[in-house]
Amino acid sequence: MKKIVLIDAPSNLGLRPPAPGAVPGCYKLAGALREQGLLRRLDATEGGVVVPPRYDRGDWREGDGVFHAAALAAYTRTLADRVERHVRAGDFPVVLGGDCSIQLGASLALRRLGRYGLAAVDASADFRHPGNAPSVGAAAGEELALATGRGQRDLTDLEGLRPYLRDGDVHLFGIRDDDEERTELTGAGMSVSTVGEIRKHGGQARAATALAALEDGGLDGFWVHLDADVLDPSVMPAVDSPDPDGLLPHELLPLLTGLLASERCVGLNVTIYDPDLDPDGTAGALLADLLVDALGGPAAAD
Repeated sequence: MKKIVLIDAPSNLGLRPPAPGAVPGCYKLAGALREQGLLRRLDATEGGVVVPPRYDRGDWREGDGVFHAAALAAYTRTLADRVERHVRAGDFPVVLGGDCSIQLGASLALRRLGRYGLAAVDASADFRHPGNAPSVGAAAGEELALATGRGQRDLTDLEGLRPYLRDGDVHLFGIRDDDEERTELTGAGMSVSTVGEIRKHGGQARAATALAALEDGGLDGFWVHLDADVLDPSVMPAVDSPDPDGLLPHELLPLLTGLLASERCVGLNVTIYDPDLDPDGTAGALLADLLVDALGGPAAAD
């Protein structure tokens, strides 16, 4: 079994301010999950912190493109260096965000190494781009579009490696059944499993179907992106944009377990949980338990 390495990537650069003068609290995700004993419960090795630049949108205005673009580009490269080092060493990095833009760091790292797929477990595809929206801005709602080469070049073509992910190598799980982007996603060749489909067929079966492609010889492996908002707000209200009709823990766990158990899975990132919205820590405890159970940590029964 690969050695799990826990890495903090507490960047909130890809989210809009929750209120004037405030900053998104998801940068506290890593600390909150560590308070749940995640390092010990996963029997993981310490991977340190990739410190993000300061959250400061300056004089950005709608229509200026992605805010924090220069900071995001620099952070993506730095995080990619850390992820790449551990994947090359045969470790299994678990990256604690942060917002969804940290996925760009993993995608860039793996693009340096070859051709990798993505299993994105998320309430939304984060696929806003200039071709389907009047304007862009928050990279956390655009990181899949950016990773597949859609959008401004200073983020989509770092190191001349555009795209970091091929459309056909992307598998999406947990988007809501009425998601307006589904037609565009499937038209581009991405695989989509909605909440309704996961509920009907079971998470384990949907994972097995995706693995038939993700474990194909054309790929060197794949990465799992987990956004806490894939869970229903009744159990995970501590996210910036809670979407009703999400997965429940017993529906998500078989899906995650199936994906993470694959020998071709090379790492995982976790995003969007906001401790500021979880004063009693209940949602954070649930998320930590899910991660331990899905990764098969020795203290999964804690």
